[in-house]
Amino acid sequence: MMLFMKLLVTCAILLVLSCSAPAQQIPAAQSSATLGESDVAAQIGDRTITVQELDERWQQTEPGGRAQAIQQLYDGRKQALDAIIAEILIAQASTDQDIDPEAYTSAEVASRTEPVTDGQVLAFFQANQAEMQGRSMDVMAPLIRQYLEEQKRVAAFERLVADLRADGPPFRLVLDAPRQQVDVSPDDPTQGSANAAVTLVEFSDFQCPFCAQVMPTLKRVQDTYGDQVRIVWKDFPLTAIHPQAFGAAQAGLCAQEQGKFWELHDRLFANQQALQPESLKTHAVAAGLDAAAFDACLDSGKHADTVQAKMDIATALGVVSTPTVFINGRLVSGAQPYDAFAKIIDEELTRMAQP
Repeated sequence: MMLFMKLLVTCAILLVLSCSAPAQQIPAAQSSATLGESDVAAQIGDRTITVQELDERWQQTEPGGRAQAIQQLYDGRKQALDAIIAEILIAQASTDQDIDPEAYTSAEVASRTEPVTDGQVLAFFQANQAEMQGRSMDVMAPLIRQYLEEQKRVAAFERLVADLRADGPPFRLVLDAPRQQVDVSPDDPTQGSANAAVTLVEFSDFQCPFCAQVMPTLKRVQDTYGDQVRIVWKDFPLTAIHPQAFGAAQAGLCAQEQGKFWELHDRLFANQQALQPESLKTHAVAAGLDAAAFDACLDSGKHADTVQAKMDIATALGVVSTPTVFINGRLVSGAQPYDAFAKIIDEELTRMAQP
């Protein structure tokens, strides 16, 4: 089962690219993961302290850390669940063919894996010049090819498991992902129907390059899922590192007054290096806004409190970076690829279709 286990580990590797201390073994009876909110965490004299009280205090003092810890617990359990399911399905399929599971996996993955072309290696090299650190194509080509080949093997393994799931015994996911209540306000810019099955709430920053990077991904989501999804924008300007972002957020709300938020949204992301007040006014004209009304709105600073309120909402939810997207309350952090969004959306659509 060596190949099988290697592929499972590779599928999860993006979630564990960080240094951490070895986990301390905790007796099951004392593990906080087994305690419910109403359970007693401690007693001091006549005072009883419940797990719910701890969680409420944790949420008040460190909402970001709590959200990340809860998400990591779910991610670890979900990875383990996926691995067990894949192992069961592959064992059954290999038994049906009277073949060793590792040999079965190796053959199936190989049959589903396209070779890496020289053109793909060159395209990757050209698209990632900053990461090459001045190294030549001749030097990097073998490493790039190895990386792309591994990516293709992982993708082939995932397709294999997906096919086995589709043809296998009935499956019902009971383990639910952590989700938070993220309210949509009447003044939030939105795209899509309010009755959509899946709502994506994006906390974003007009000066953030990763927010610009996720734009085409969200556009693809809209194109693919149509009226099944709704996109909601909430401002979370990272003022400590993006000095023009707070003003740009106010500009967006000024454009919202004229019903042209998304037109200015696209314009600002296309010109992230020019978000000074005068530049914002120029972009507004280019986006088709009434210049006088927009200028008066922006100069007044009338939306500053609204932007700050959105920032406070984000902080209370544990948002610490942009882009952060909640899909029906499920956290997606960073400019994740389309497949990461599609996977969660599909899970949500399936969940909502279940009786």
